[in-house]
Amino acid sequence: MEGKSIVIMGVSGSGKSTIGELLAARLSAKFIDGDDLHPKANVIKMASGTPLDDSDRTPWLERINDAIYSIYSKNETCVFVCSALKKKYRDAIRNGNENVRFVFLEGSQELVLERVHMRSSHFMKSDMVDSQFAILEQPVDEDDVITIDISLSVDEMLDDICSRLGSSI
Repeated sequence: MEGKSIVIMGVSGSGKSTIGELLAARLSAKFIDGDDLHPKANVIKMASGTPLDDSDRTPWLERINDAIYSIYSKNETCVFVCSALKKKYRDAIRNGNENVRFVFLEGSQELVLERVHMRSSHFMKSDMVDSQFAILEQPVDEDDVITIDISLSVDEMLDDICSRLGSSI
């Protein structure tokens, strides 16, 4: 898969970073954590326990969109991780970009909360999980999105992703 990007999406705690890093290694692709593209103001806001609003996310989504365009223009392959919780966020990432596929890591709020409680070094606090699920717009009728069940083992998830992406990777 050259000049293409795969965006691993879902709520915090769904396993985006783990799956994204392992998928990138499996595909010999670059890996970019979308959290690293947040402007400083967003990081500070999230660290204080305040959820981001759409105006906070706009410059972040523009940075992701630009990075995906750069990957495409250099004929490289990259796996990005980005929550992309609303359809309009996914549309902002797609805008002007070719060869973008999304992998939605789907799971119950209970499982995600359990995972978040086990983390110690991430800015996402467990009380923010509610806000993520509240704004989540599950991908429906989006042909470039595949859904993966996070209750599977990591290896099963990776195998399922690669199988379902098929010839596009």
